[in-house]
Amino acid sequence: LDQAKRAMAAAELKAAENSWQVAITIIDSGGNLVMFHKVDNAPLFAVAVSQGKARTALDFKLPSKALDYAITSGGAGMRLLALNNTTPLEGGVPVVVDGKIVGAIGVAGALSPQDAEVAKAGADALVPTQ
Repeated sequence: LDQAKRAMAAAELKAAENSWQVAITIIDSGGNLVMFHKVDNAPLFAVAVSQGKARTALDFKLPSKALDYAITSGGAGMRLLALNNTTPLEGGVPVVVDGKIVGAIGVAGALSPQDAEVAKAGADALVPTQ
């Protein structure tokens, strides 16, 4: 919980610095909700989309942008559209501590690259355990 609070604070700060109204979801390695915050005036769709981006990053052990890129590249990447419960939009990142994925952060409500910036700020705030 302390790590999630630290990640959330860093993500919220990045969003506030840029006046981005977003929803931020943090999940653990089992996909369970640990923390959530919807900034005032964030669009309502951002709630579900931030959760989906976090889950996608965790399930694939990759930033959700990787799936976004695969789909927009066409060809075989288009198969990803057939997957249920996947949100292939930039803005979800796995959270890695000591080389292990311990969860994920998903952000939605701004432009996708901005969402990713907020998510990365949160993930980068975590330090390896001593």
